[in-house]
Amino acid sequence: MTSAIPSNVESLVAELQKLPGIGRKSAERMTLALLARPKEEVAALSAALTKLQSTIRYCRECFGLTEAVLCAICRDPGRDHALLCVVEDPLDLIAIEKTGAYRGVYHVLGGVLSPIDGVGPHDLKLKELLSRVRNQKNHFRELILATNPTPEGETTVTFIREELKGATLTMTRLAYGLPAGADIEYADERTLTQSLEGRRVVREAKTKLPSRS
Repeated sequence: MTSAIPSNVESLVAELQKLPGIGRKSAERMTLALLARPKEEVAALSAALTKLQSTIRYCRECFGLTEAVLCAICRDPGRDHALLCVVEDPLDLIAIEKTGAYRGVYHVLGGVLSPIDGVGPHDLKLKELLSRVRNQKNHFRELILATNPTPEGETTVTFIREELKGATLTMTRLAYGLPAGADIEYADERTLTQSLEGRRVVREAKTKLPSRS
C-alpha cells in the first residue's frame, strides 16, 4: 500500500518520538508545524541544535549543564559551598535556582535508582556524590536530599543515607509543599521555596567520618 506520508516526514516524526513525552500524534503535529515555519526559522533551530551538541557539557564537579569545565554555580565564591543539594536531573536544579531561596551548591545524580527499570547505583552519579562528601577538603555541613517524592526517589534517599551513615554532616529532606508523587521541575517557585525552608532532618551529623580501607 502506498504511504500518504513522505519518507522524509516519516523520518522526522520517528526522531521526534525518541524525545521523552513525545508520542506519535505530538511528533506529527510538531513536524507539520516545522514545515509551516519560514525556512530561516527552521535553519536557526537546526543551528541551535548543532551548537547545543558541540558546546554543552556536564560540569566536572556537580554534573549540571555548563559550557565550561566547571559550571557558574560551582565557580561562584559567593555560594555556600558547605551546603550541598542532591537533585535527580538538571531540570530540578534549574527549578530550584529560579526560587532564589537556595545559595548552596548542587550534585546532579542523572536519575534515581529503579531496579525494575534496570537502573542501579553504577548508572547514576552516586559514586561521585559519595566521593565528594567523603573528601575532607569539601567540609560539607548539610546534605539536602531533593529527589522527587516517588518510590524511586525514596529508594535513592535510603541508599545515600546508608552509604553515608557515619559522615560528619546533617542530611535533610524537602518537606511540606511537595505532594507525594510530584516532580520538582513542575513545582511552582513558592512551593519549592516552602519545601527548602521547611526541609526536615533525616539524619543528624556524626562526629567522626569512618575510615575507608
